[in-house]
Amino acid sequence: MQTFGKLTLRAVEVFIAVVETGSLAGAAARLKTSPSTISQQISNLEATLGTRLLDRASRPVALTPAGVLWQSHAQNILDEVGLARAKLMELQLSSLPRLRLAMIDDLDATLTPDLVAELTRRYPGCSFEAWSGRSDEHQAALRDRQADIIVAADIDDPEDWCERHMLLREPYIMVTAKGLVQPGRDPLEQVIAAPLVRYSERLPMGRQIEQHLRRLRLAPDHRFKFDSSHSVFAMVKNCKGWALTTPLGYLHGKQFHGEIDVSPLPFAGFFRTVSLKARSQELGDLPGHLAELCRAMITERCIDKAGKTVPWFKSAIDVHQADISLSSVRAAKE
Repeated sequence: MQTFGKLTLRAVEVFIAVVETGSLAGAAARLKTSPSTISQQISNLEATLGTRLLDRASRPVALTPAGVLWQSHAQNILDEVGLARAKLMELQLSSLPRLRLAMIDDLDATLTPDLVAELTRRYPGCSFEAWSGRSDEHQAALRDRQADIIVAADIDDPEDWCERHMLLREPYIMVTAKGLVQPGRDPLEQVIAAPLVRYSERLPMGRQIEQHLRRLRLAPDHRFKFDSSHSVFAMVKNCKGWALTTPLGYLHGKQFHGEIDVSPLPFAGFFRTVSLKARSQELGDLPGHLAELCRAMITERCIDKAGKTVPWFKSAIDVHQADISLSSVRAAKE
């Protein structure tokens, strides 16, 4: 009588990875292991099932008739395991004692109250803590387990421990003292002699702006540097100067809108992205659901509203896959 080995979930994952990438090397790259390990897993799987699944001599790797039959069963196994994991995660989260949310300043008033309300509805026994601040500090808090979910500007490429849900991409723009830039003349020539009010290089935004100015070989004076958009805008007004910010930064400082002008950059542009992040595989589908809610709120409360006063903002800010309304996001979860 033939004795079969044990069928492992890892072997099933390896088989599907080989089929989807078309090679042992491709599967190894996806699963962050070596081709020899992938080859051994496939050999063990074939021994367990008692049949050859892959024709390794072909390029790309081809399925044998048995492999074609096994593929659908293998995919079903992974799908069922994924569904079971999600349900177990929801069961675990239902008894979550505390959840901590860190929010970028520019979106705090727009997003935080509704996100906490949604979390309260979903996890009635949980307590919540939320705060706003700098993106780099939020990233460190997430890494050090001082925060569970953050909404922040992207600073570096996401690491393996972090899941990222992109919310938006926005360009940098120019704000100037009221009347500083007159129509019909080169705007760069008009602002370059005026004071440039900068964000501090302690901030990710400040560092990104300085790097871009250096690339363009622009070196305005360094007299004024601040940590907050409100201070930057107030100084732009007071010193008849100019500054670089983003549409969200401008919208956050609405009390200054009657005293400063806003326009696209008078030189080559650059962008920043804002994402919702959490530690990978710890909160189930919650980060993805909250990201959907954030995108809908940003579209309806920021972009649509701002488009009435600054029409070009509607096309300038790119909300990631924001093709769903706030009401429909909520209805889908009720």
